[in-house]
Amino acid sequence: MADGGREEDVRQARQRHRPQGTTVVIGDKKAKNTLHVYEDMRCPVCAQFEKFTGPTVLKDIKDGTYKAQFTMGTFLDDNKQMPGAGSKNALSALGAALNVSPQAFMDYKEALYAPKNHPQETDDAFANDQKLIDVAQQVKELKGNTAFEKAVKNGTYDRWALAMSKSFNDTKDVDSTPSFKMNGKKLLVGQNPPMTPDQFTPLVKQNLKK
Repeated sequence: MADGGREEDVRQARQRHRPQGTTVVIGDKKAKNTLHVYEDMRCPVCAQFEKFTGPTVLKDIKDGTYKAQFTMGTFLDDNKQMPGAGSKNALSALGAALNVSPQAFMDYKEALYAPKNHPQETDDAFANDQKLIDVAQQVKELKGNTAFEKAVKNGTYDRWALAMSKSFNDTKDVDSTPSFKMNGKKLLVGQNPPMTPDQFTPLVKQNLKK
């Protein structure tokens, strides 16, 4: 009976963060400020942002400065000069990671964008399931996780990835990645997104709710 109770607790915990719709929110749901992040997993500029400013975002989320909502696009797969499936496949794998835990989602996204793992924009390496599984071995909750690996190989979250991509495409004022909004206001340095902590942090502070 006790074992059954623990299994039910685990089942309910998984259900709470199982991908539902296209809203992925990380951090304290009660935080009054929301940073909305728009990315594409094949995007090299997104990888640069994650390298330089990703730790700042993670610290802000941990400190409760804001919660972060992620909307991921796959438009690079549709680029006629370098078509592919890596954006969609990596996003599907992120859905499988989210099904493990929000922390696994964040850690896996960080690993995929890491310089040693992220391919050139013209290289559709993320279209290969084994590549995605190999990168996952660098993430504590995903290393040797057979359920995650099965979900990647079976494309369990392919439909979720397509729905997420549509949500990105339906966002009228976002047409490139990375893009950021703080409480609905787009964060820009001139016409470009903030890429470094020195650019990012002051813009965030200016747009936080008091």
